[in-house]
Amino acid sequence: MFSHPADFTPVCTTEFVALAREAAAFAARDCALMALSVDSLFSHFAWLRMIRDRFGVEVRFPILEDPTLVIARAFGMVSPQDSNSAAVRTTFFIDPQGVIRAMNCYPANLGRSVPEMLRILGALQAIDARGTLAPANWQPGEPMLKAPSHDLDEVYGAADMTGWFLSHSEGED
Repeated sequence: MFSHPADFTPVCTTEFVALAREAAAFAARDCALMALSVDSLFSHFAWLRMIRDRFGVEVRFPILEDPTLVIARAFGMVSPQDSNSAAVRTTFFIDPQGVIRAMNCYPANLGRSVPEMLRILGALQAIDARGTLAPANWQPGEPMLKAPSHDLDEVYGAADMTGWFLSHSEGED
């Protein structure tokens, strides 16, 4: 789920174009995209039509309406005293059990990185599938890390001083 400040804004438009173009990549990873906005259904329709006509891409994922900011406030995207949605540009990675696993927040003047969204999704899925950890800058196909040992004998018995907590897992993602 990702939020955007408003329809017919430059940064949001570029994000929707980029996400619509990569919708199949998300679907292939069993991920459903869902947007959140303060605008109305008819504003969404007009904006999506403009995106299709201007950029040649159809946005088919759902967009939730949140004109009263109830959802944005519940998810901590705007503070209770805010009266507008200018700060609302957050991405939530929610697993099938409804648990928020990761989130990224961006200012209104900075667009999201769709490749980074796909990287985070891939890392979360690899972590779940293998019970491993994703190191910094991890990319699909690269080695994951083993979870550190909680056994003092393994700590003392490790071949080197970092082997008990910092080692690659067998195989790739």
